[in-house]
Amino acid sequence: MSPALGIDFGSVRIGLAISDELRLLAHPLETISAKQDIPRRIAQIVSERHIGTVVVGVPRKMSGQIGKAAEDAIAFANKLRTILACEVLMWDERLTTAAANRALRTAGKKTRETRGYVDQVAAQLILQGYLDRTREKIVLAGNPPG
Repeated sequence: MSPALGIDFGSVRIGLAISDELRLLAHPLETISAKQDIPRRIAQIVSERHIGTVVVGVPRKMSGQIGKAAEDAIAFANKLRTILACEVLMWDERLTTAAANRALRTAGKKTRETRGYVDQVAAQLILQGYLDRTREKIVLAGNPPG
């Protein structure tokens, strides 16, 4: 099985996370500045790491509605679909950045120290949520993993 790539899309920074080949665990990968050629960098990672699925977080409002940030993430996912040969999925990522900040604070990190890293942790949470849900569906269908 090929690894999956998780993306926390933002207007300033884009966090990336990658899974292991068994798609059990997500790990922070890198943060890309919005000033860079983001699609090109992601295409490079997908190629180099033989990514099979890209999961883009869509930050819906608590009501479930789609706001400006979610529209931007959806447009970005659609753009990736035109340049990547792998599957590109969208994943509801409500509160992942808040959860990432909370996890880093719990670990004793100050917000100022984690600016470049929090987006990777948010991407990790997005990807781990996708991996866990996918594994649950396999087990519920009577097909235990591995």
